[in-house]
Amino acid sequence: MDKRWYKEQVVYQIYPQSFCDSNQDGIGDLKGIQSKLDYIQNLGAQIIWLSPIYLSPLDDNGYDIADYYQIHPRYGTMADFDDLVREIHGRGMKLVMDLVVNHTSDEHHWFQEAIKGKDNSYHDYYLWLDKPNNWMSLFGGKACEYVASCDQYYLHLFSKKQPDLNWENPKVREEIKKMLHFWLNKGVDGFRCDVINLLSKTPGLPNGKASPILSGREHYMNGPHIHRYLEELKMEVWNQYDCFTVGECVFLTPEQALTYIEDEKELNMVFQFQHMDADCYFVKWFLRKFRPIRLKKALSRWQEKINGRGWNSLYFENHDQPRSISRFGNENYRFHSATFLATYLFCQQGTPFIYQGQEIGMSNAAFPDLEQYQDVETKRIYQIGKKIFGHKNMMKRIQLKSRDNARTPMQWSDKEHAGFTTGTPWIEVNPNYKEVNVEKNEEDQDSILHYYRKLLELRKNHEALIYGSFQEKFAKDHHLVCYERNMDHESFMILGNFSEKCLDMEKKIDLTPFDLVLSNYKTSTTLLKPYEIRIYIKR
Repeated sequence: MDKRWYKEQVVYQIYPQSFCDSNQDGIGDLKGIQSKLDYIQNLGAQIIWLSPIYLSPLDDNGYDIADYYQIHPRYGTMADFDDLVREIHGRGMKLVMDLVVNHTSDEHHWFQEAIKGKDNSYHDYYLWLDKPNNWMSLFGGKACEYVASCDQYYLHLFSKKQPDLNWENPKVREEIKKMLHFWLNKGVDGFRCDVINLLSKTPGLPNGKASPILSGREHYMNGPHIHRYLEELKMEVWNQYDCFTVGECVFLTPEQALTYIEDEKELNMVFQFQHMDADCYFVKWFLRKFRPIRLKKALSRWQEKINGRGWNSLYFENHDQPRSISRFGNENYRFHSATFLATYLFCQQGTPFIYQGQEIGMSNAAFPDLEQYQDVETKRIYQIGKKIFGHKNMMKRIQLKSRDNARTPMQWSDKEHAGFTTGTPWIEVNPNYKEVNVEKNEEDQDSILHYYRKLLELRKNHEALIYGSFQEKFAKDHHLVCYERNMDHESFMILGNFSEKCLDMEKKIDLTPFDLVLSNYKTSTTLLKPYEIRIYIKR
């Protein structure tokens, strides 16, 4: 297996507007990020991934880009960005940007020209229909929007303010490549590629199979020319730099993933979502009770299928997902379930991704009122869902699954607004900030933060925890977590209890050949306590 820097390092994702506010206007910014680089480095992360900071009307919090070459003024200036890059590189760290090229904002210059008429040179930069098809938007509702000036409908797989680009047009691809060169030449080290497996659509945009949700998906997921487009980007852009790429791929199987990442054919790794179905049916709004065995099966499947052929991404949280401690852990066992989840995931084969606040055990805000939410998807899905489920039931779903659960301000201290700002934050702070914050975690040597530092240091110092093979044991056990990582003459075993009840290991595992390296409990016996997890090394 090829050894690469992005395999050995740890990624820390920053949602800029919620991370740290340097000018006290209630919105996080680039200078705020720069002020916290020591904190991120001391955590043990070496790669910083920034969610979009480009010029945008912010209909979808920056994933609707109006100008790929400008920094949004709320985050600072291009000079601030250049300073941030220098500071990051000066620490020997890397910077990854979000790449959003399935769609632009409807306020982008290209689209504003496109809607002037069919004869405009930019009209073919987007996807148009004379009659709407039956495709559904991933944000709910129809995926086609009428424009009177053209007497046509444009496709938008997300918000109607996010028209999809026409990747069949070579001029669009040239524009994207030009933009990628711009950022890579400024020192960016790679890209997280937003919904990258949706770029290619079936020509003509025909009707899809009738479905209560996501009609048309067979015409835009892993479409007919997706590999040609990505190979073109790799050959003409990414291969010219030491560039890291991780592709967010919707509804992807391991077998499909290998068509993108085997031998790093097009991407270095993908974000997949199969383990995110452990508490829902296919789409996050259709809830089911969380079962650890579902999470185990999904993660193990990706480990076994990708092992030796590609490279996995290891994540439980990001800007689109609820907090893992509220979702897969237990807030009554905040320390133990948070450290359990981190150890269980980050000791597997792949690159760990930490989302801001995960390392201190931040949890869902679960705001009770719809007015407290800012997310366009949440508001859109509420309008659709309340007609089916009613207000009370839909609010329960939103409290559990809204993307805003991950977007509340970073909790730095127990001061007003959690030390994020002295102004009025753009979204409310989680009410538990007085108990859950960085300051308290720093003071407590037995905190989640200090445990994360030990865990990441251990991974850094042992190649078997990075490149070693993965062998699961007790795969069918609903609560026992056990797997080995083996490489050359080094072997680790990760052993844990994914439940609130104690588990007796005396008759299941012989621990005599092993030495305990790290545990989230101070004493260890053959009895595994609630959410206890241990890392052993074989003598």
